[in-house]
Amino acid sequence: MATTTITLPQTSKASGYSRAFLGMFLRDLHVLRRELFPFVLRIIMNPLLFLFVFTYVMPHMSGGAMMNPTATMAEHAGFSFSTVLLPGLMAVGIMFSGIAAVALPLAVDFGSTREIDDRVMCPLPTSLVAMEKVLFSAIQSCLAAAIVFPLAYFIPATRPVVHIASYPFLFLVVVMASLLAGALGLAIGTSVKPQQIGLIFSIIVIPITFLGCVYYPWTALHSIKWLQIAVLFNPIVYMTEGLRAALTPSLGHMPIPAILGMLLVSFALLSWVGMRGFLKRVIN
Repeated sequence: MATTTITLPQTSKASGYSRAFLGMFLRDLHVLRRELFPFVLRIIMNPLLFLFVFTYVMPHMSGGAMMNPTATMAEHAGFSFSTVLLPGLMAVGIMFSGIAAVALPLAVDFGSTREIDDRVMCPLPTSLVAMEKVLFSAIQSCLAAAIVFPLAYFIPATRPVVHIASYPFLFLVVVMASLLAGALGLAIGTSVKPQQIGLIFSIIVIPITFLGCVYYPWTALHSIKWLQIAVLFNPIVYMTEGLRAALTPSLGHMPIPAILGMLLVSFALLSWVGMRGFLKRVIN
């Protein structure tokens, strides 16, 4: 008696993947909604303290400008320090949110409990499980940018000068920067041991933040040429410069094609590293 093999059409398989992917996404969204207050607190604490001290307290103190060399340099160049900080702190919020949304949960999932096994049992290719984490972290990073913007705009004693020439370009930069932050979190979370994840903030996150043109424009490094070239390997630079081009173009910034191109290249490279590490850790 002949046997008949039944194969599902590609449309049914794609539909099944879509439903499974959406189910994972909605589950994560439910968890985020339940923990919304800790999420907001985590996002605003660092920029809030920095803005309050350096752009509100010091300008109100006698001789405040002299106590902040970076602010003095900015004022001599014809713009306020708050204008420099606005896109930089938004980039920091995006980056920290992406890392916290992917790298830290992966440290738990890959720990002794192996909670990641429950995820990969979902009827999805393993690579799509990883990409769901990146996509969901990008949503959180976009929310982080929206939360940090009013803080960086209203808290400083001197309001930043913002000029948005193209809202589609701003949206594109925020989305690309958020995806890049998620890919960075995936690469970090799959490249280090779970018990060493705390060290990452000391040896990776803090250095790339201070060398990511957050507190100064990239063009201002022209007098330190070797550093201006060296920071080009830092993906955070392209987040901050992209936001400067979109929000404060009067400051001067990298060429827009270079910014968008390097955001795309950095995302592709970090996604490849993170995906490779994720598959290796899951199989092991």
